Amino acid sequence: MPTPEDQAREHIDQALERAGWRVQDYKSANLHAGRGVVLRNFPLVSGHGFADYLLYVDGKAAGIIEAKKEGVTLIGVEVQAEKYSKGLPTDLPASIRPLPFLYQSTGVETRFTNGLDPQPRSRPVFSFHRPDTLAALIPQRSEAPQELHGASLAAETATTLCARLRTLPPLSTAGLWPAQITAITNLEKSLAQDRPRALIQMATGSGKTFTAINFIYRLIKFGGARRVLFLVDRGNLGDQTLKEFQQYVSPYNNFKFTEEFIVQRLAGNTLDTTARVCISTIQRMYSMLKGRELSDEHEEASVSGLERVFKQPEPIDYNPAIPIETFDIIVTDECHRSIYNLWAQVLEYFDAHLIGLTATPNKQTFGFFNQNLVMEYNHEQAVADGVNVNYDVYRIRTAITAAGSKVDAGFYVEKRDRETRATRWERLSDDFTYDPDQLDRDVVAPDQIRTIVKAFKDKLFTEIFPGRSEVPKTLIFAKDDAHAENIVEIVREEFGKGNEFAQKITYRTTGVNPKDLIKTFRNSYHPRIAVTVDMIATGTDIKPVEIVVFMRAVKSRTFFEQMKGRGVRIIKPDDLKAVTPDATTKDHFVIVDAVGVCEQDKTDA
Repeated sequence: MPTPEDQAREHIDQALERAGWRVQDYKSANLHAGRGVVLRNFPLVSGHGFADYLLYVDGKAAGIIEAKKEGVTLIGVEVQAEKYSKGLPTDLPASIRPLPFLYQSTGVETRFTNGLDPQPRSRPVFSFHRPDTLAALIPQRSEAPQELHGASLAAETATTLCARLRTLPPLSTAGLWPAQITAITNLEKSLAQDRPRALIQMATGSGKTFTAINFIYRLIKFGGARRVLFLVDRGNLGDQTLKEFQQYVSPYNNFKFTEEFIVQRLAGNTLDTTARVCISTIQRMYSMLKGRELSDEHEEASVSGLERVFKQPEPIDYNPAIPIETFDIIVTDECHRSIYNLWAQVLEYFDAHLIGLTATPNKQTFGFFNQNLVMEYNHEQAVADGVNVNYDVYRIRTAITAAGSKVDAGFYVEKRDRETRATRWERLSDDFTYDPDQLDRDVVAPDQIRTIVKAFKDKLFTEIFPGRSEVPKTLIFAKDDAHAENIVEIVREEFGKGNEFAQKITYRTTGVNPKDLIKTFRNSYHPRIAVTVDMIATGTDIKPVEIVVFMRAVKSRTFFEQMKGRGVRIIKPDDLKAVTPDATTKDHFVIVDAVGVCEQDKTDA
């Protein structure tokens, strides 16, 4: 019967082999069997005992693994591993003494200390690094000092990212707003302190992506970051991000980002190993780690919507094709949506610094990023700085929205199958009472939708935007795809317009890519009104929007702020006139609240 210690070592052996190491007994060692060789139960000099595992890289000792049974806390084992790192017999070749790479592992939990860092500090890692990775960290010098401690060595040669992040050149502030300068400066201070996670909170429309591209450029060019992963939560945001990378011009040499460095927009399951930046949806990266294909429909779906598709989150296992050191930095946009359930596993799989971007953090977001908020720039500050526009609220009230209604027994009602959409008429044998929460989900009242649309149309040019004659670019939030369908039909009828006037933009839109519809809505005269569920709720940049209509309740404070944020973006007068000819300048937008959403209490959940 294997002991708990034996079981732990069996798991460690398997993890090492998956990471490309050759595991051997020290008595039958062949140090040339591969670039990375691991010797079990290695005897050290007198007084130092046996090393559970001794790591050899390119024929020279480089590190130690101290193994413990499952459940043992590992920080207390660091002293033992450090002691072993100093116990290598003097007649054996070593890259550096003491040995710089120290692991403590139970086979389930693993911690790693890089002794070459300026202030070596252990950190949790998903698995072991590959031999090539450790080899690249070892200084290649003809006269390698034999008794140089890690901190001194790192300061002199700066082989590690942590060391290089301490010596970044001054920030060029050309083209940056004050808030962006503060965000980049504070983030770089955090990285120089080797803080593993950092959160940047900047209001919608205040240039989070441009800020991120600036610090990513500096981390690659001056910090030597090998590869950066930029995570988005749906495909159209990935395309938007790639465009911003392509347009970025370096203030240091006047080259475009993509002229200096390869940027990959990951659309399949093949990672370009020459790319310095990889833009991916978090759902695609999850699928790649799981070794699965991802449909275009699922890539366009929001991460919250996909949780219903994936059902019970499956744990991620080590994938040799995508080792944990694939990325040095991970930037996750709209991070308030990517830190839960299976998505958090993607972030925690890689041995990388995590940087979160969001306009709307909640308590869970702060917790995930270790309360390391390096920048806080809210909507009110952005309005005061002229970075955002403020908003007015126009309330439309209907009796059914406020109190629900009742259908008396004996009346015939039309029933529609949710899956097939087939309809049939049925006579009610009992009174049917419904409350506002059931409206447009369990119960559809077309007259109620029509009442809201008629009120919106009647008041549009007298109270909402007085003096205008062109319908401003309007975004309507519906409860689901079927509700959006009903709204589009009624909007076209009430305004007396054709198909191009009002369009549905959801994942179920076919015949044209939803991303193309969004582009048309942003840049062309038609459609004037777009109806969506949550596809344009976060991150999507549509600056000409002047009206946001809520025809669905929203209980999440974070989601509500994101939806509101679709209207806050500033736009140049000429760009606004190009799509709305009678507009002069965008100095505010209007929230049309048809369900009392602005009056409801919100939660962080």
